[in-house]
Amino acid sequence: MTNEILFEIKHLKKYFNIGDIVLRAVDDVTFHIYKGETFGLVGESGSGKTTVGRTIMGLYKPTSGQVLMNGVDIHKLKEKEKKEFHRKVQMIFQDPYASLDPRMTVGDIIGEGIDIHHLYTGKKRLERIYQLLEMVGLNQEHASRFPHEFSGGQRQRIGIARALAIEPEFIVCDEPISALDVSIQAQVVNLLIKLQKELKLTYLFIAHDLSMVKHISDRVGVMYLGHMVEIARSEDLYRNPIHPYTKSLLSAIPIPDPKVEKNKERIRFDEDRTANLFHAKKANHTANAPILVEVEKEHFVDLSFENKADK
Repeated sequence: MTNEILFEIKHLKKYFNIGDIVLRAVDDVTFHIYKGETFGLVGESGSGKTTVGRTIMGLYKPTSGQVLMNGVDIHKLKEKEKKEFHRKVQMIFQDPYASLDPRMTVGDIIGEGIDIHHLYTGKKRLERIYQLLEMVGLNQEHASRFPHEFSGGQRQRIGIARALAIEPEFIVCDEPISALDVSIQAQVVNLLIKLQKELKLTYLFIAHDLSMVKHISDRVGVMYLGHMVEIARSEDLYRNPIHPYTKSLLSAIPIPDPKVEKNKERIRFDEDRTANLFHAKKANHTANAPILVEVEKEHFVDLSFENKADK
């Protein structure tokens, strides 16, 4: 990891209109991602993690705010520039079953991006596909098979090979292990770590599994109801969580010792009180004012959410 910023997300908002209701999936989120790091994004279902990832990818247009890659706003790119951007940025999807076209062979799935960007043709194209398969722990003969012939873990490896095919700089890993067996999850995460070192990749790693996020991430952001409530280096967040929501999440991590787990005290999160604090804060909050406060070096917390009893 370097001190060079690859992505800057500034006051990002993404709202969805559902009839007469406005769903604020992402509401004023600001953070950055360094080149070569893995930025973990955690939070419960519905917190806005995937919406952030898809907006960074350009799949969603933000309601307001900016997503800058190397200082350039990706949502203001021209069509030719968008094609080059999508070569640099790829995604590994949550569901290894639904994300692969069942009518295409593995070779064609991996080679589709190569063809779109005109990277290789003929023999070199086939050699590149074989190289990618071996890179993710599969064999050359798998290129002629169809997705239904593989296990979930193998399909996710195919998805990883597809993401790597056009030599990207940045990959959004959208809960890439949540649909896999526990015995396979560590293998896939270790593969991602290995590939990152070899290819000098940058990851946004979205996940529910907090113990796995700790294993892979350099820094971690915690989201709640569309807001970023805490950002810190991985070891600092797990050693000294400050926001009550972060404390509650970490206390829910199971301990692989039945006696310790049985006697462990679970920290409860007062959602109603926190929601009231949040709405009061928003009522007094000026446009684009900073929400997160740096309480330690590179440790940012939304203190308006903090339970005063914990101070």
